[in-house]
Amino acid sequence: MTHPFPVKVVALQAGVSVATVDRVIKERGGVHANTVRRVRQALDELARQSTQVGLAGRKFMLDVLMVAPRRFTDAVRAALEAELPSLHPAVLRSRFHLHETLEADGIVGLIERIRKNGSHGVLLKAPDLPAVAEAVNRLAASGIPVVTLVTDLPSSARRSYVGMDNRAAGETAAYLVGQWLGSRKRQLVLVTLSSNRFHGEEEREIGFRRALRERHRHLSILEVSEGHGIDGATGALVREALAAHPGIAAVYSIGGGNAAIVQAFAQAGRPCQVFIGHDLDADNVALLKSGAIQAVLHHDLGQDMRRACQEVLRAQGALPALPQPAPLSAIQVVTPWNLPALT
Repeated sequence: MTHPFPVKVVALQAGVSVATVDRVIKERGGVHANTVRRVRQALDELARQSTQVGLAGRKFMLDVLMVAPRRFTDAVRAALEAELPSLHPAVLRSRFHLHETLEADGIVGLIERIRKNGSHGVLLKAPDLPAVAEAVNRLAASGIPVVTLVTDLPSSARRSYVGMDNRAAGETAAYLVGQWLGSRKRQLVLVTLSSNRFHGEEEREIGFRRALRERHRHLSILEVSEGHGIDGATGALVREALAAHPGIAAVYSIGGGNAAIVQAFAQAGRPCQVFIGHDLDADNVALLKSGAIQAVLHHDLGQDMRRACQEVLRAQGALPALPQPAPLSAIQVVTPWNLPALT
């Protein structure tokens, strides 16, 4: 398959990796038929655009605003910085506004500052609050597209959401907990959220509750929240829950702070039969390897960052619109047995 375009440009257009494009072009096989069609469609699109100015030499400034524990923002920063070179010939520069906790007025203040200073796009992880949604609306009205990451602001004028299907993630966690606990006797599952103000966490909790209600009625839920995924605050909440509820047999950690949760069980001298967490940050990798937690629900942050940047480029007219919305990120169930393939 011959073509006049750099492999990186084809990969950006198709929304796949450079290695995948190379495999398709050289017809080496091992690529899903749908992906092959996407690469061929990208080549057709590039051919139609070949008389246009294109991306070469264009520079874009990207603002990344996140309210999340540092272990997660570090992972996002690393994933984004690893993906930026693959977006050439467009040149993207990133400015980071990262906070472990931040009240609504602080978030709005940062958004307003970005709006006044100017930006080509904002990647946002923030609580679903009216004031934040209104600030996003003002950004959009001023021509600055917003892409929400991991957790959505569905009532805002954000351009798109990039991340996993959080409700399906909660249902997956319920399936795993139900299968591994096994017994039909009544047991209690501790569900921990960083904050109930995040739409994505709320969706995970809804999915978890619904799946337990449909398939594992003998399991009930105890929810703790507002530890913000920070070890100290999360650990204190879990210690209080363990002291008050001797029947806790499992944990679904939606909001993080997993090392502190494991430590709280150890300090109480209590076993945790099943522990399901989210995201392959450094803490969770270590906990998986040690056997302290059984599984982590993960999604490819690199792919998410690439898609988010592509959404900003599309909003700026540097890439053509997709014929249909991009699919949500695939939910990967990572255990100690398949961990080496992902780390």
